[in-house]
Amino acid sequence: MAFLKFNKSELVNLEYSLKREIIAANNTGAYCNTSIVTCNTRRYHGLLAVPVDELGGGKYMLLSALDESLVLRGKQFNLGIHCYGDTYDPKGHKYIVDFDANPVPVVTYKVGGILFTKTIMVVPDNDQVLIKYELLEAPSKLTLMLKPFLAFRSVHSLTNQNGEAYTGYDELDGGVAFRMYEGFPYLNMQLSSQAAFKYQPYWYSGVTYSDEYRRGFDCREDLFVPGAFSLELKPGESVVFSASVNEINPRGLKRKFTDCLKKMGKIESYHDLLAHNAEMFKCHHGDKIRINAGFSWLETGLLRETIASLPGLTLYANGSCEEFEKILDTLIADEQERLYHRTTQCEAPLRLTETIQQYIRFSGKERQIWKKYGEVLKNIIESYAPGCRKEIAMHPNGLLWAQMDGVALSWMNAYVYGRPVTERAGYQVETNAYWYNALCFAIDMENKYGPKKDNAFVTRWTPVRDLVRDNFQATFWKPEWGYLLDYVGNGPHDPAVRPNMLIPAYLEYCPLDDEVISEIVMTINDELLTKRGLRSLSPRNEAYRGVYEGSQIDRDLAYHQGCAFPELLAPYIDLCFRMMGDVFYGRAKYLVEGFFEDISKHGVGAFSELYDGDPPHEPHGAIASATSTAALLQIGYIMKQYKKEDR
Repeated sequence: MAFLKFNKSELVNLEYSLKREIIAANNTGAYCNTSIVTCNTRRYHGLLAVPVDELGGGKYMLLSALDESLVLRGKQFNLGIHCYGDTYDPKGHKYIVDFDANPVPVVTYKVGGILFTKTIMVVPDNDQVLIKYELLEAPSKLTLMLKPFLAFRSVHSLTNQNGEAYTGYDELDGGVAFRMYEGFPYLNMQLSSQAAFKYQPYWYSGVTYSDEYRRGFDCREDLFVPGAFSLELKPGESVVFSASVNEINPRGLKRKFTDCLKKMGKIESYHDLLAHNAEMFKCHHGDKIRINAGFSWLETGLLRETIASLPGLTLYANGSCEEFEKILDTLIADEQERLYHRTTQCEAPLRLTETIQQYIRFSGKERQIWKKYGEVLKNIIESYAPGCRKEIAMHPNGLLWAQMDGVALSWMNAYVYGRPVTERAGYQVETNAYWYNALCFAIDMENKYGPKKDNAFVTRWTPVRDLVRDNFQATFWKPEWGYLLDYVGNGPHDPAVRPNMLIPAYLEYCPLDDEVISEIVMTINDELLTKRGLRSLSPRNEAYRGVYEGSQIDRDLAYHQGCAFPELLAPYIDLCFRMMGDVFYGRAKYLVEGFFEDISKHGVGAFSELYDGDPPHEPHGAIASATSTAALLQIGYIMKQYKKEDR
């Protein structure tokens, strides 16, 4: 697709190109992440990061970079680029003339009469990155030199020259293997063509990551370069470099590269792009699948993020009910403590009901789904009974009160100086909406498919459901303000206009009058709606911060105080379609077009975690977000239904 391309003037401008990142990940959890000119600007950047069970299951950066040099008639041209303080050396970006990313990144270099391409691919089912080099044009044969920069450290940390590092190597068929520290896997570097490896160990000190510097973090590290590979290439020839935790047969590298690329296919539509992204977030481990919340620093298997993104990444991406259930079954097995005992995101377990409701609407298999997951949902409800959870309590009015001093007990969980920015202690509007929806759904399902007589669950929880229904609107609705309170605590009512009030209006079981829903939507339209999602706080509030930039403190203060979240756009669009029907189609299309306009920013071909609340709504946060991608897939599915049925 045209928007995944960059031209020479864009690429040589580091102010522009270093802010554009490529991300590729596979179903083992391995990833490659760097800028479009392959200069690393974050600690999370590198060519191969992999999960390591022996070190706790986190991700570890093995291969940070691979510098290429072309030697023609005794003259050497260095194509790599690194930052050292304020200096870039070498400056290989000046030779880049083209960049394409459909479906994998291809960087084209032109050096005099030499035309040379580099194609980067993460293998779908192995902890392996393949880089194909092809000499398209040259006046004669030349020498290609490849210099690997090794890190062997957590993606969250930096490394320095040290005496504990083992800098020796093992020879392999077609390459060499390094393992710098105990507990790490070997990094096997091999080439498809015969190459010489010259061992010249050296630590490159002071490699600087400009994005970390800009944010006020530690930003310099030392990387170990063991030497260089060299081989001759003639015009029209190619070679494939492999970096993997497993030793492979180098003679099959070219075929493997071709086969993997063919299976990926071209990205021909926006849905193709979203579905391609959806696959990046699914991490397979044995017979289990977990969702990575986002690249490159968010974790895998998080409760709220998995519950929120599961329908979009499976049902609306590829229609796979089997995959949906496999991920959900893994989550339930992993998260017994948070689902049934305690969690600092009080609404997350209750939100599982809404995910199951989406599954039922998609598949139509209500009885079978309730039979499989009904006990889980009922047990979650039981865990919110009085005295069961320390972080949240059910009051006599049926509503849930969430409070732990100094703890943010919702999805709005940013902290500054150890204190939550948005503590929201009390009755939270979205938590109680999910509570009401969970109660209504479980009671209705039990009335349909549970015991017809002496149903203890129905008997116990029906009065609570009725209490919540009777007290919800009276507690949260402020008719003189025209919107729902975000939370009700012990002190004066907080007048903040936040998007959490959308949730009770959107859910299948709604505790609000139709007139109230209409006023909520009007307030959201006036104060929160943008072309990149819903703002987390109205600009009319004195605490509003419209730009997510600056130090860690500045960004944490803005995170839920004005940033726009794509995740919130899906329930908004769903609700508006239900209210207005097909006349909303054009408006929905307008609201999602902007995400594809921004696809060449931040993460190239990926969808960001959040955006500035202020125009022009620049992207920020994780460059590839599971919840944002899932929301756009859900919106696409909803729009397709209305277009098919009504147009």
